[in-house]
Amino acid sequence: MAIWKTSTSPEEINQRLANWMAGNLGISFTEVGDDYLKATMPLSHLTSQHMGFIHGGANVVLAETIANIGSIMCCEKDQTVVGLDINANHIRPGKSTVTATAKPIHIGRSTMVWEVNIHDENDKLTCISRFTGAVIPKPQNN
Repeated sequence: MAIWKTSTSPEEINQRLANWMAGNLGISFTEVGDDYLKATMPLSHLTSQHMGFIHGGANVVLAETIANIGSIMCCEKDQTVVGLDINANHIRPGKSTVTATAKPIHIGRSTMVWEVNIHDENDKLTCISRFTGAVIPKPQNN
């Protein structure tokens, strides 16, 4: 059984994020499962550090983006989620496009906690992140 209160497709998410940081970095949602989301991020001049690997900060942007969208999809229509905390452990360098998989650890009325695993093209873990978000009333202008 799906956990989502809002049903959407990867294409709709990508369209919504196209003109924001996620779109500018090339983050692309690829899958909405019953209890998880997947997204990719390419290695490019926008996402790499000086040695040519995925920048740790870009990993965190990918993790926060996918976990935040998942959290929002678990909310009522008059609610949204803002980030409270995020951490990341960088396991090995990402040398090409990476894929993130986000799954909830806790879906609550006031907070949400998600784990995000980021893998390289060889399915090796490059980063693990945990996102905590606060559930708040949706601003009237959104």
